[in-house]
Amino acid sequence: MSLKVSGLSVEKSGTTILSRVSFSAPAGRITGLIGPNGAGKSTLLTALLGLIPATGKTDFDGIDLPQLPRRDRARLMALVEQSSTTEERLSVRDVVALGRIPHEAAWQSGCDAEDEAIVTGALAEAGMTGFATRRFTTLSGGEQQRVHVARALAQQPRLLLLDEPTSHLDIRAQLQLLALLRLKAKAGMTILVALHDLNLAMRFCDHLVVLSGGRLAAQGRPGDILTRALLREVYGVSARLVPDAVSGQALIIFDEAMADGPGQIPD
Repeated sequence: MSLKVSGLSVEKSGTTILSRVSFSAPAGRITGLIGPNGAGKSTLLTALLGLIPATGKTDFDGIDLPQLPRRDRARLMALVEQSSTTEERLSVRDVVALGRIPHEAAWQSGCDAEDEAIVTGALAEAGMTGFATRRFTTLSGGEQQRVHVARALAQQPRLLLLDEPTSHLDIRAQLQLLALLRLKAKAGMTILVALHDLNLAMRFCDHLVVLSGGRLAAQGRPGDILTRALLREVYGVSARLVPDAVSGQALIIFDEAMADGPGQIPD
């Protein structure tokens, strides 16, 4: 159940945000979406979910996503936003239970026993069981982020989109979340996650999609495409790739920002 995106373009107020972006996210794998601020990562994720107008073709397992009714799309895919708040007096469990709404029958007034079991399981997977009765608005940013991950898991998507899900998390929570995503991918879920930490992307992602200025700059295996030249061209930084003595994977050591900035590779 791979995701295939062809010629995806988005314009806002006459400004091109994404320009004919084409890539694939392999089935049952973690695909990292990387690029500097303003590259178009968040826009791409919201466009895939059909939340903003876009042109091009997005296909998941033979399904034309833009043509899918909104309720059916919500059963198929879920999005964890970079930040999302509410002023409603909801408990953590209430927020996670929102993920079951696309699966409820028209006559259903709330979660049934099966839904409750799924919500309980999602809370446990996100490490938030002990917070279930807490009011959502009393949680820290990192705790709220983990609740939103649990809500997305309760939605039981086959395609999971995440926009900077580690941004509010401490190091331990980041590693736990990415390890959980790895387990979900191994179980068959297709995952597309926007990340800023390139070393985390190198370690946990099977495939990378690199955006720069709203265009596709590269895609492929992390070890193949995260080169010194790409880091200079896309991020405007000088960096070294050093093999880790234990895992053998490359670690990116950043040296300095380049004076000429992104888009130019010094001779």
